[in-house]
Amino acid sequence: MKIAIYGYGNLGRGVECAARQNPDVELVGVFTRRPPETVQTLTGAPVYAAGELAGFKEQIDVLVLCGGSATDLPAMTPALAADFNVIDSFDTHARIPDHFAAVDAAARQSGHIALISAGWDPGMFSLNRLYAGAVLPEGQDYTFWGRGVSQGHSDAIRRIPGVADARQYTVPVEEALAAVRAGQTPQLTTRQKHRRECYVVAEAGADRAAIETAIKTMPNYFADYDTTVTFITAEEMKRDHSELPHGGFVIHTGKTGLHGQHTHTIEYRLTLDSNPEFTAGAIVAFARAIHRMHGRGVTGCQTVFDVAPKDLSPLTPEELRAKLL
Repeated sequence: MKIAIYGYGNLGRGVECAARQNPDVELVGVFTRRPPETVQTLTGAPVYAAGELAGFKEQIDVLVLCGGSATDLPAMTPALAADFNVIDSFDTHARIPDHFAAVDAAARQSGHIALISAGWDPGMFSLNRLYAGAVLPEGQDYTFWGRGVSQGHSDAIRRIPGVADARQYTVPVEEALAAVRAGQTPQLTTRQKHRRECYVVAEAGADRAAIETAIKTMPNYFADYDTTVTFITAEEMKRDHSELPHGGFVIHTGKTGLHGQHTHTIEYRLTLDSNPEFTAGAIVAFARAIHRMHGRGVTGCQTVFDVAPKDLSPLTPEELRAKLL
C-alpha cells in the first residue's frame, strides 16, 4: 500500500514513523502547505508542495490527512476525497455526523473511499463502547480520559494575554473511577469525572492573578471543572512537559440473569507515551483496511464501525486463525 501524508505536524511525523513499522506500507512523500524547503522529515521522506498533489493521483493508494479538526478537516477531507482515497482523525464528536455526510457525498461521487475519525477516541474507544454495549445491553458506558495533555485546551490557554506557554492535563477523578470499577452506576457530572491541571509560563510582568481567573472561568474549557493553575519557568516547561502523553479508560458495567442479579464490568485501558504516535498507528491500520475494501469495490465514507477486524491486520486470514483466534 502506498500512502502519502498531507500536513506535517506531530501527527504527520507519527504517521511517518508508523509507516516504517509496517512492511506492507510505502510512504510516497509528505505534502505541506509550507515552503517544502523549510520542512525536514524524520526519515528523509521527500517533501512536496501541497499544490503538487494532483500530479500524484496514480501513485497514492491512501492519502493520510493530518490537519486539525477545528478548521482544516471539515473542508480538507471532502475536497481531497474527490481525487483520492483519504483517511482523517476528525475528533470533534458532536460534529461527526455532519462531517460524515459531507465526506460521503464527495467520495461516492468520485468513486473513492474515505474513513473519518480514526484514532483512539474516536476510534479504538468507539469500538470498545460498541462491543461492550452489544455484549451487555443492560448496562452503562463510562469514558475517562487521561492523565494526558489536551492539545486543544493547552492552545486555549496560550491565547490568553500574558501567557508565553502552557500545558493542560486532563485527569480522571479517582473516586469516580473507583466507583465505576466497583460495578456501581453513578450519574456523574462533568466536574465529578475529570479535573484539569494547567502549567503556565507567564510573560515578564504579566498579571498572574488575571491569567488564573481567565483560565478557571473559561466557558467550554475549564469553567465546569475543578481546575488548578501552576506557574512555572520556561526551563521547567521544557524539562517536565515537553512530551505528549495521554490515555484513558472505557468502562462498561452491565447486568445479566433473569432478575439482573449478576454484575459484569468490562474495562479497556490505554496508557500512551505519545498521543500522536499512537493515533498514527491506528490511522495506518485503518488505511490498510480501506485500501483493501476499495479493492473490493467499496466507495463512500466509512467509520471504524464499518471495518472488519481482519482488514486491519497485515496477517492473512489463515495466519489470524492460527495465531490469534
